[in-house]
Amino acid sequence: MMADKHLVLFQGDSITDGGRYREDPENRDLGHSYAYLIAAKLGVELADKRPRFVNRGISGDRVSDLYARWNEDVLYFKPTLLSILIGVNDAWRIMNGLPTGAADRFESAYRHLLEETKDKLPETALVLVEPFILNVGAPSQNWPAWQDKLAKYQSVVRGLAAEFGAVFVPVQQQLNEACVVADASYWLYDGVHPTAAGHQLIANQWLKAVQASPCAIR
Repeated sequence: MMADKHLVLFQGDSITDGGRYREDPENRDLGHSYAYLIAAKLGVELADKRPRFVNRGISGDRVSDLYARWNEDVLYFKPTLLSILIGVNDAWRIMNGLPTGAADRFESAYRHLLEETKDKLPETALVLVEPFILNVGAPSQNWPAWQDKLAKYQSVVRGLAAEFGAVFVPVQQQLNEACVVADASYWLYDGVHPTAAGHQLIANQWLKAVQASPCAIR
């Protein structure tokens, strides 16, 4: 597949998936997540460039699940920019003591994913979005442990962004500050999944970080 001049590919779990309609990929496959909001704004601003936006987030995915489908859902597309948001399901399985969370492979699996991407798609710009939670819903039932686990994952993602020359998109601090204006469930209705306002906050952070970087979409 030949690379588009501007092809932005979003990868992740349910937060990125956004209930996308897989049967009509050309028109309705972006779902209702932050990816849709980003595509809508940049699609209007850069209409003369005809940018293409693809969402391949899948609900429930961990970083190892991303790797299992990396050939068909990333490498095949040869994106000019690849955005990844992942981590909460890795933490969820560990917090719930599930067999799939027996070992925490978040950092090693994430690094392996980025190494292969750099090897196969050296010209693709990388954007790593910080995983996040708020103290409501499932995380609130064991908040200290959840907070500790996500803080470690956030540090890992920040470090990997620096290591691989990726744009890092901070989200947690902005959500924390937003909770001064409205309660946590206003932004993440169950502590994990964003509301419409939450998705807009993420989209704003993404656009602010990416469009001020060397890999800005112009």
